[in-house]
Amino acid sequence: MHTRTLGQGLEVSALGLGCMGMSQSYGPNPGDRDDMIGVIRHAVEGAGVTFFDTAEVYGPYVNEELVGEALGPLRDRVVVATKFGWDIEDGRVHGTNSRPEQIRRVADESLQRLGIGVIDLFYQHRVDPQVPIEEVAGAVGDLVQAGKVRHFGLSEAGASTIRRAHAVHPVTAVQSEYSLWTRDPEPEVLPTCAELGIGFVPFSPLGKGFLTGTVDASATFGAGDVRATIPRFEAHNIRANQALVAHVRTLAETKGCTPGQVALAWLLAQQPWIVPIPGTRRRGRVDENTGATRVALSADEVADLGALAARVGVRGERYNEAGMGMVGL
Repeated sequence: MHTRTLGQGLEVSALGLGCMGMSQSYGPNPGDRDDMIGVIRHAVEGAGVTFFDTAEVYGPYVNEELVGEALGPLRDRVVVATKFGWDIEDGRVHGTNSRPEQIRRVADESLQRLGIGVIDLFYQHRVDPQVPIEEVAGAVGDLVQAGKVRHFGLSEAGASTIRRAHAVHPVTAVQSEYSLWTRDPEPEVLPTCAELGIGFVPFSPLGKGFLTGTVDASATFGAGDVRATIPRFEAHNIRANQALVAHVRTLAETKGCTPGQVALAWLLAQQPWIVPIPGTRRRGRVDENTGATRVALSADEVADLGALAARVGVRGERYNEAGMGMVGL
């Protein structure tokens, strides 16, 4: 696994591992916690992954505990990212909360759950309209000065917010959904990152499973599966979006790889400071995903894939109405 550099010189593996799905959002949670610990450790020892993504809200809390236990023996080999920004009471989220005192409290609690002495990358999970981003950046900057945090990040923030935050404390990475069928960051966010020297971390780079070619219109999403709430995964939209994944599958067959590997290789080809974080619960998928770093796409193939969404169209929003109201602020 080769490495890439995000902002402020933070070096990580070219692909990271998003750990959220090990604790929530994709149907029944895994029954064997030790299996998930094994997947995380395999990502390091078997696949060379050094970049791991979690958050206080995943579970809530239990995902940080899982990641902390899994990576404890490997701490000196990895970069751990977690997130703040929610008002969580009795295990339920009641909106955003990025007041400085809340940020400080979450940092201390996350450090304890993760079992580490410093958080490598601390993202604001969603922009809080009630707290100026300058106050948020200042609070994280204070945590950096205190030695509790190394780097500051933002998730699903708009370009103006990124600029305002960066002017107070350097932003190392911006995390947003980005993939062959989710292109929202391209007009403003990616150029802003390029200008300011900020790394970009795509989550859901495989379209929540759709771009692997394993989801069709017959798919059902039960309780606890976030896709049941997403318009893009309604049966009629899945059916309409099959044209996109069919094109990806055809190219994958000519390359001798999988559709998911093509989707990840396309992201890696966009910029050297882009580091996708696909999630999985299986060792085999870890190996498949990291294998994307060895898939070579020609300039023509990259361009053709880049035009695909506009050419064939993408049906359905990537979040429900409430979720869409919290992005790009």
